[in-house]
Amino acid sequence: MADSERLSAPGCWIACTSFSRTQKGILLLTEIILCLVILICFSTLASGYSSLSVIEMILATVFFVVYMCDVHTKIPFINWPWSDFFRTLIAAILYLITSIVVLVQRGNHSKITAGVLGLIATCLFGYDAYITFPFRQQRHTAAPTDPADGPV
Repeated sequence: MADSERLSAPGCWIACTSFSRTQKGILLLTEIILCLVILICFSTLASGYSSLSVIEMILATVFFVVYMCDVHTKIPFINWPWSDFFRTLIAAILYLITSIVVLVQRGNHSKITAGVLGLIATCLFGYDAYITFPFRQQRHTAAPTDPADGPV
């Protein structure tokens, strides 16, 4: 039993890490790291600002694990593309609002850094929402209108 686990582990590891080399995997990893850096900057401010970074970092990690382990194909009752699209769209809007509020308040260097990084996160989440939009990913093929043999 130990031999079968040992032999299947490298294949599983390769399958799991191959997702991190895709465009979506790189975006999700970047979102996780950026949320962590923003969380560190926001930690000097009021806790209300840091909760956005915590929630988005957790959600990005969940989606990264779901896509990495191919769970999205095993749980079909959740519409993963729409869920991911709304996650990224809402994150972009909330980061934009939070960043504007933080930058308007003016303050120490940590506040300014957090506001600028929040604007960068807005762009990143907005781009992720753009490439994740489900209608953009579907390809439309024309349906045949008449049978090949002619009218019946």
